[in-house]
Amino acid sequence: SVVYNEDCVEGLKRFSDNHFDLAIVDPPYGLGKKLKPRGGMIGKSFEGMGADSWDAEPPTKEYWEQLFRVSKNQIIWGGNYMTEYLKPSPCWLIWDKMQDHSTGHAELAWTTVDQPVRTFRYARAQLASEGKEHPTQKPQRLMEWCLSFLPAAQTILDPFMGSGTTGVACTKLGRKFIGIEIEPKYFDIACRRIEEAWRQPRLFDEPTTPPTQGALDL
Repeated sequence: SVVYNEDCVEGLKRFSDNHFDLAIVDPPYGLGKKLKPRGGMIGKSFEGMGADSWDAEPPTKEYWEQLFRVSKNQIIWGGNYMTEYLKPSPCWLIWDKMQDHSTGHAELAWTTVDQPVRTFRYARAQLASEGKEHPTQKPQRLMEWCLSFLPAAQTILDPFMGSGTTGVACTKLGRKFIGIEIEPKYFDIACRRIEEAWRQPRLFDEPTTPPTQGALDL
């Protein structure tokens, strides 16, 4: 694994066309200013996490141009909020959170996978067992499920790495991972989690190299 602490648009520019077999992306959805308190705790909780800043706007057009240039396939969580940049797809992935008292009962991912719609049922509350360290952290099992749809994809990109769950899943499954995260706090968390995953028993026999940090530390 190699991880970079920098802006993802600038980071993507260093890679050649089709460098990655697959990009698994969980970008800001642009909901921060929309989910205000409405008499309950859900909106208050989300607003209290500072979502009006880190989730204020979805990615720019330049980001999408770079993402599609460097990756052959994509799985994009929150794609239903960004359809202006996405072509029609037969396969949307659904994460059913198995709870009604949430900002969303489920999340959707747009994909380039050639399959029908698929659903992953995993209670959001189960994230506590993984040690949730980011406001929108996805379950490790969910990321492993995403990777299962493209078993031949060996080089994986996550340009909004967050707390590094995609990197952890890739480490466990023996995939090569490149991650980019602009926020130093979450970059440090991701580095720790990926390194811990590398030190634990893995689900494959091939040797692997320890994770490294990119040269840039912006």
